[in-house]
Amino acid sequence: MRILCVADHIDPLVYSAAIKQRFADVDLVLSAGDLPMEYLGFISASLNKPVYFVFGNHHLKHLSRFRHWGLNSDSSRYEISTADQFQNYFGSTYIGSRVVRDRGLLIAGMGGCRRYNRGENQFTELQMLVQILKMVPTLAWHRLLFGRRLDIFLTHASPFGINDRPDPTHVGFKVFLWFLRTFRPRYQLHGHIHLYDLNAKRETSYESTKIINVYDHYVLEIGDDHR
Repeated sequence: MRILCVADHIDPLVYSAAIKQRFADVDLVLSAGDLPMEYLGFISASLNKPVYFVFGNHHLKHLSRFRHWGLNSDSSRYEISTADQFQNYFGSTYIGSRVVRDRGLLIAGMGGCRRYNRGENQFTELQMLVQILKMVPTLAWHRLLFGRRLDIFLTHASPFGINDRPDPTHVGFKVFLWFLRTFRPRYQLHGHIHLYDLNAKRETSYESTKIINVYDHYVLEIGDDHR
């Protein structure tokens, strides 16, 4: 299986009349955030393949369609994910705080980044933990049904200390490290960290998970042993 992963930047190799030829053998598309919905719509219409996405901390024009209001620990309002009624918005399926199964792959999504200026789709560690805990019953059920909990953890932000940056905007989540140790996905795919050097390192590992920065675009190849 080949998966086209996109994040953070409208790549001219993807946003091109040649997309059908260049990515003809792609089975699935995953977006790790910070991309316009119109861009995902172009990919979906051009490739006619399922597109799953999470939001980042930019390009949030359509975020409110997927949100409702909740309260955080200091009683101020913040937004939390809900609702399946927009699953095929711009030909794409939102999987923030949700788990889906497609072509035998178990995929969980988690958007947003660490809170740095109280902007939209930014979370404290506690708020992110609350989001993750919503998925735990589904992941436990997968263990019983499929013998594993998860294949791909699709996020916008990276884990703390792995592929992240020390500034408040780009530091990763510590709770992601707990998630990787506990649920042991084969891959975590994230964006948020821009790679301007074509030779910059994209991949690293933590426990049994390969972590990949899919900034711009990245094609992930997965064998059929997950089925």
